Amino acid sequence: MEPKKTEKADLTNKSWLFFNIGLVITLLIVVMAFEYGVNDDDASKNLVKNQNIVDEILEVPPTEQPPPPPPKIQQPQIIEVPDEEEIKEDIKVEFDVEVTEDTKVEEIVIAHVEEKEDVDQIFLVVEESATPKGGMAAFYKYVGDKMKYPAQARRMGIEGKVFVEFVINRDGSITDVKAIKGIGAGCDEEAVRVVQSAPPWNPGKQRGKPVRQRYVVPITFKLG
Repeated sequence: MEPKKTEKADLTNKSWLFFNIGLVITLLIVVMAFEYGVNDDDASKNLVKNQNIVDEILEVPPTEQPPPPPPKIQQPQIIEVPDEEEIKEDIKVEFDVEVTEDTKVEEIVIAHVEEKEDVDQIFLVVEESATPKGGMAAFYKYVGDKMKYPAQARRMGIEGKVFVEFVINRDGSITDVKAIKGIGAGCDEEAVRVVQSAPPWNPGKQRGKPVRQRYVVPITFKLG
């Protein structure tokens, strides 16, 4: 037995209606979505415009402040000072010893203390300089007679001056002989030897008394 259906109970007859309703609803949703996006952009633009307006309002032009007034200089006050009053006061001097016309005043004598001179002190410059006996000509004649030209210096052809330093004692003897500037090749040692063997000098004097003096002489070496 076949089931019987009525036309009212057949739902397939209204499927096109439901399809159209769904399509309309879908179009409405799409339109509302586009309008919402446009409104959102408008709102963003309005927000940016409002922000610019606020920034313009907040930009306050700088105000120029006038410089402070110069400080007031107070003129010094001149106060008249009265003349100093002359002070008269008797000065009393009291002596422990009664002084009369018969009082004898003892004379104070200041004794002169002689300064002790250092006998070992060596002077560079004195009032009367030391001199060789017979003069410098006699001294250099002695050096020339006693000096022997070193063989090494002769072979090498060395010539020049050797400066010899020494001390002349209070008795005129010569000590502490040394070459302070030489030419080498045995010439320095020969010059020292000759000066060490030289006869005593006349000592130098300071305040009329013989003293020790340091002296420097040049000894010349020259090939003949």
